[in-house]
Amino acid sequence: MKFVVLAGGASGFAIAAATGLWTGRTPDRILLDGAVGCLAGGLLFRWFWNVLLGGIRDTYVARHRAAAAATASAASKPKP
Repeated sequence: MKFVVLAGGASGFAIAAATGLWTGRTPDRILLDGAVGCLAGGLLFRWFWNVLLGGIRDTYVARHRAAAAATASAASKPKP
């Protein structure tokens, strides 16, 4: 989780700072934009990571339940 937030913060800072440099802003404004971009990027990546983990967890639970149901169904069938 730390890595995801750090990666999001670093990419948010880099994108915001590069955009500020490209538009010709003053250095103090570039750093402020970079700080806001760092916060926004970290929070966005954290949210996306939680959504991704929730999807993986739901898929795992659904497959486990399907396998358990298939096993129970096979065990309840009479054998010829």
